[in-house]
Amino acid sequence: MALAELSIDAEQGVATVTINRPDVLNAIDVPTARAIHDAVMPLAQRDDVRCIVLTGAGRAFVAGGDLSRFAEDFEQAAGVVDELLDALHPVIELLANHDAPVLASVHGAVAGAGLSLMSGCDLVLAAEGTRFLLAYDRIGASPDCGGSWYLPRRLGHARANELMLLGATWDAQQALDAGLINRVVPAASLAAETAAMASRLAAGPTRAYGHWKRLARSACHTPLSEQLAAERAAFKAATRSGDFREGVAAFLGKRPARYSGR
Repeated sequence: MALAELSIDAEQGVATVTINRPDVLNAIDVPTARAIHDAVMPLAQRDDVRCIVLTGAGRAFVAGGDLSRFAEDFEQAAGVVDELLDALHPVIELLANHDAPVLASVHGAVAGAGLSLMSGCDLVLAAEGTRFLLAYDRIGASPDCGGSWYLPRRLGHARANELMLLGATWDAQQALDAGLINRVVPAASLAAETAAMASRLAAGPTRAYGHWKRLARSACHTPLSEQLAAERAAFKAATRSGDFREGVAAFLGKRPARYSGR
């Protein structure tokens, strides 16, 4: 298996991206960042993908960045940062902009860049025993991979500051209580619970989910009048979809909707 691998269940419409560097808890170095890029970016051309799952192989989701390359030559550290983020920034933007809901399935350690990447997902399912920390304060750096954008929006500034300025480590229940994640499940059930949630999301009205993602992302900084206009445009666009017609017919017919994602 490559450092990151994409697998697609065409029947279900679920794409799973697995970060695979388990010997170092999936710490991200430049080759791994590029492998994640190469695994995720083909999804931009796939309108049959209706849910994206991001997970990690082995004992952890992602334990942050691999610091060994920085230690080799600190004079070249800024260049290494560029190599890492040139690969990862398009991934972060694609996951945000794709209509398909993005589900993070996490366990073990979720730290540094791993916490940032997880925070950019739409929903997070975590195994009991998972630990969450930013840890950038431990290396004298500030967050990357979208952490400074997503975490204050998910948690509010006070909670986000607790992670960054106080170096807090949260267990799964604390992360759930803070609103960082959505659900906690027994570790032995994580794979099954992930599959069930991904299947449910993939069966939903994918285009409507995409409208919601964009509306929710803009709501924090958009004046009410502009948000109302955006809601109007999104709803009107939805009325032109097959899923809208199916949803209305199913509602009036008092039966479950069978969405196609179109």
